[in-house]
Amino acid sequence: MPKLCPLFSGSEGNCYYIGSSESGILIDAGRSAKQLTNALDEHDIDIKNIGAIFITHEHTDHVKGLKTFAVKNNIKVYSSGGTISELVKKDMINGKVNISLIDYEGVEYNGMYIKPFRLSHDCREGFGYVVESPDGRKTAFVTDTGIVTDEIKTAVTGCDTVVMESNYDENMLMCGEYPYLLKRRILSDIGHISNDTCAKTVSELVKTGTTRIILAHLSKKNNMPCLAEETTLSILKTDKMRRNIDYQLNIAKAENNPAIL
Repeated sequence: MPKLCPLFSGSEGNCYYIGSSESGILIDAGRSAKQLTNALDEHDIDIKNIGAIFITHEHTDHVKGLKTFAVKNNIKVYSSGGTISELVKKDMINGKVNISLIDYEGVEYNGMYIKPFRLSHDCREGFGYVVESPDGRKTAFVTDTGIVTDEIKTAVTGCDTVVMESNYDENMLMCGEYPYLLKRRILSDIGHISNDTCAKTVSELVKTGTTRIILAHLSKKNNMPCLAEETTLSILKTDKMRRNIDYQLNIAKAENNPAIL
């Protein structure tokens, strides 16, 4: 079973480690290079064992430390063609970054197979990823998408573990301080996933064999961990599924998460 560490999760930065104690990869690099290094140290993960970084999209909370961290540690970076173009345009990478295009066939790294799927977000070409470990177990990363498309459902159905966005509570968002246009953006098909949508999706996944769920990318201003958790638990309970028997549920905190797997 792979080791999964949500190092950072949320609007202030996102980064996940998945692999073994000997080798692994990062999904995103959304904090400073120093913060990423410190977080890896806290989890006893040797930077030298990180073979690649897979970027979901070009927004700052997913790439803030990418250029410095990747160059300093000589780590290869993969992403979509659209994301790479945006990163170059915004000077988030340069010629010193060893970056490669990943297509829908995916790539292999040290026995792990990483395959992308499209997201629906207000970015150039956002990708989620399914990581298959050497033992055949699959872990999916589904954040920063406004809707759960058929393509997403097809990609993640059957995965053992799913890191699933539960970004906002709709009542908190609508009653909150965000300007109207930002609220519309978050609620749109190219925004983020609400607690309710996440819960319904999680229920469908558990019914088809997913046993571990990590709720992720919670909004600091428009959500609370207890709300996200209770919304998902309520749907699962209604559907007659039992926590710690039929599934395990965890919340990815903003930072300093323990290893979940």
